Amino acid sequence: MIRILIADDEPMVRAGVRAVLSTDPDISVVAEAGDGREAVALAQRHRPDVAVLDVRMPGLGGIEALAEIHRTTPGTGVLMLTTFGEDDYILRALGGGACGFLVKSGPPEELIAGVRAVADGAAYLSPQAAARVVAHLAAGALGPGADRRSAARARVDALTPRERDVLAFLGGGLSNARIARRLHLAEGTVKAHVSSILARLGVENRAAAAVVAHEAGMVPPAADGAPPRDPA
Repeated sequence: MIRILIADDEPMVRAGVRAVLSTDPDISVVAEAGDGREAVALAQRHRPDVAVLDVRMPGLGGIEALAEIHRTTPGTGVLMLTTFGEDDYILRALGGGACGFLVKSGPPEELIAGVRAVADGAAYLSPQAAARVVAHLAAGALGPGADRRSAARARVDALTPRERDVLAFLGGGLSNARIARRLHLAEGTVKAHVSSILARLGVENRAAAAVVAHEAGMVPPAADGAPPRDPA
């Protein structure tokens, strides 16, 4: 059973998240919080597998709550909920150790997919969230008109062919175990590849690596499990 903590200052949003998650028999909501401080306390008390946090909450916000949960309850993966116009928050959460990002306006099935991915030890970026992060980066750090996709592809080109296969599956939200099954490798081998990928890309976590994969335009893994194709 995947145990979930929901934190959002809007009761109707919490009810909606709970209702969506209740459709999956393998998911159980064990606690709900109306602000970040309460979310941290409940995470410490219940030790959930996944905390679903709103980015903006009164008092202690979602980014600060993420940092505290990451520090005091490291076994809890954090999935952030965002709305349009919060791209800076997404980037801060990415640097703070968030495992995934969802846009509140996205389809309900993405919430369940994101929770399952994070519970499985993977990173999850909904297509909308990934597109917004990439667009925000394209207009930011490298300056107007800078070709971040080319820069990301250059970083990806520095990986070995097998590491590129692993990165594309990682960008698709797969855990080490699932990547191992798809590529017919030992799970320990995949774990070693992931560690090497993070080091070569110069990123701190799987979510940040997933952003690079999306920036590079890497084709998502095929449904039949065939190795993904590198970007053209």
